[in-house]
Amino acid sequence: MFVMVAKSNIPVHWRRGFTLLHMHKKEYEAVRSESRQGLQITEEEALRLDSIISPLLMKGQSLHHICINHADEIMFDERTLYNYVNSGIFTARNIDMPKVVRMGKRKKISDKFKVDKKCRIGRTYQDFLKFMQEHPDLPVVEMDTLLGRTGGKVLLTLHFTVPQLMFAFIRDANSSQSVIDIFNRLYLVLGPDTFRKLFPVLLCDNGSEFSNPLAIEYDLLGQRRTRIFYCNPQAPYQRAAAENNHTLVRRIIPKGTSLDEFTQQDINLMMSHVNSYSRLNLGDKTPY
Repeated sequence: MFVMVAKSNIPVHWRRGFTLLHMHKKEYEAVRSESRQGLQITEEEALRLDSIISPLLMKGQSLHHICINHADEIMFDERTLYNYVNSGIFTARNIDMPKVVRMGKRKKISDKFKVDKKCRIGRTYQDFLKFMQEHPDLPVVEMDTLLGRTGGKVLLTLHFTVPQLMFAFIRDANSSQSVIDIFNRLYLVLGPDTFRKLFPVLLCDNGSEFSNPLAIEYDLLGQRRTRIFYCNPQAPYQRAAAENNHTLVRRIIPKGTSLDEFTQQDINLMMSHVNSYSRLNLGDKTPY
């Protein structure tokens, strides 16, 4: 049975305590917001990390365990995340961690995900040229990311070089896991045979979102479904076909425009217009 108590019947010192508690909570939230704004990452990116990390810390998982098992979503190194926890930018605090590891003073500030360069072994641009000499009839799909607002949604573009047809998929964040999820979905929808026929070779840049090639090259049963190769650093001309097509996309969504309000249906409509655009080098035909 619940009893309604009039506000006037609540002792004055209780009401003052409630008011102070509410004020302290608002002040804490304001300080945390200000601390996020002073970071090298955006507040939106900090909120994204918070939504992944804090619930797991509060469940008793260590930050090291979270980093190992969610690397493709987090895309930040463990030391940086410890500093973010210590700075109080996450909902979870130091006291929520099962064991606080003392970290040495950092010599260099870095908030970028450290990509394992071993993933490039056997997948360099020179390896790509050699492979294509041995398999000249295989189609190549150029893969890239188009950014919107910093810390916001991004596009994954897949450009079929021969017909100049391009697909684009919207992603909530520029993470490796978001790219893996798209290829897993395509593999499921198309089926193994059609997928391997359409995507035998993928060529991309050195972005950290493409830093887990094995998860894309092989299905969940360990069967190969494609091959990934990386262009040389600072060499966009090695993916010139995709870069040229991006200029058509930028006519519709100028560089720096936020993608946060777009849905996949919006992106499909945009790409239908782009793929219906007549090309001089296609004999005035469209990629469609």
